[in-house]
Amino acid sequence: MANDATMRDYVDSELDQREQTGHDVEELRAEARRTDLDTTALADLLERIEAAPRGEFRYVEPDELDDILAETDAHETDGTTPQRAALPEAFSDRMLAAWRGRVAGNMLGKPVEQGEYWTRARLREYLVAADAYPLTDYVPAPDGLRQQYELRPDNWDMTTRGRVDGSCRDDDVDYTVLGLHLLEKYGLDFTTEDVAEEWQLRLPYHQTYTAERAAYRNLIEEIPPSQAARHRNPYREWIGALIRADIFGYVNPGRPDLAVRQAYRDARLSHTGNGIYGEQWAAALTAAALVADDVREAYDRARRYVPRQSRTAEAIDAVTACYERGGTWEEALEDADRRWHGYHWVHTVNNAAVIAAALLWGEGDFTRSIALTVQGGLDTDSNGATVGSVVGAVVGTGGIPAHWTDPLRDTVRSAVFGFDGVTISDLARRTESLATARGSS
Repeated sequence: MANDATMRDYVDSELDQREQTGHDVEELRAEARRTDLDTTALADLLERIEAAPRGEFRYVEPDELDDILAETDAHETDGTTPQRAALPEAFSDRMLAAWRGRVAGNMLGKPVEQGEYWTRARLREYLVAADAYPLTDYVPAPDGLRQQYELRPDNWDMTTRGRVDGSCRDDDVDYTVLGLHLLEKYGLDFTTEDVAEEWQLRLPYHQTYTAERAAYRNLIEEIPPSQAARHRNPYREWIGALIRADIFGYVNPGRPDLAVRQAYRDARLSHTGNGIYGEQWAAALTAAALVADDVREAYDRARRYVPRQSRTAEAIDAVTACYERGGTWEEALEDADRRWHGYHWVHTVNNAAVIAAALLWGEGDFTRSIALTVQGGLDTDSNGATVGSVVGAVVGTGGIPAHWTDPLRDTVRSAVFGFDGVTISDLARRTESLATARGSS
């Protein structure tokens, strides 16, 4: 998704977005299939798609923070001067493990990040042929077999087994780094306008994708941050906001109620609806994980911060129900495929199901958790980063086998201006400083 979208891309993706949110676009979709439409005609069609009437829609999916919180089952204090949560004795170690886990999980998924090609079936086929199913280490890329499959040409030689030498640059880590800078510069009361400013100062435009690139383009065209998520941004419920969430959980250990408020201020720059809920959920997961005794405790606590009648909630709850009735990981993801058929492979909702399944069936084992995540397909590196972060925060550095972290050489490659080559341990130390000295949010 690295290239600038064309007007036809906007039309096709907006049709999907509108259809998934209960709008009647059947006739407009038929019109869009014409191949003789020029840019002007497509722009006119896009305006009519955006004005399409909404029919019955069984979900309740607000965009404003107070309305979102009213739709959740969270009943924790959300005052402006919260008391500091009691932190575990091994908090420093768990923070470092969260950062390490995020980078390692991201790296595991990078060479197979192309959901249209790397389906679960093809992933299994490839890994079985490579004698690496289920995964217990980075994805192998043996000669001969590699030529038969489409590993990512821009990174496979830096992210596959035996070739990892420090982390490979990726937006899933860039946003965590940028979020840390944002919090250090503006404090925990940062605004959406501050986020917009730092994107433009610190993040190269062509290192952003889908919803973020659309919002960035809108900012350059002087559309206010409060409106940037909605103007010609058909990706506004995709996974881009979810990948930015973890830092807001890191600086609010044990306080998911505060983490989701910060995540909201970040997410609303580029996302609406389930795009926002995904970031809030992931922020709640990491906030809870840093003080939880096990992954399931963090999982259950974070679920309370997802609007109960949203598609994200349905995706998570369907996976949970399958797990609790003794179903298999495969059954859970097959059900998700049916429920969310037609959703893009980087949409928030279907990827939430993959994350949920990995956290449940991974049962607190770091290797099994990130392996299941990547074997689940869709946005493999983004999901791997999130799951690696959450499980790492629970199990600490001792719970992450060294073969995941040693090849990273404690180094992050980043496109964020001023941060390339920073150490993971320094990022963790700086994050801990914010977490332990936090004030009001």
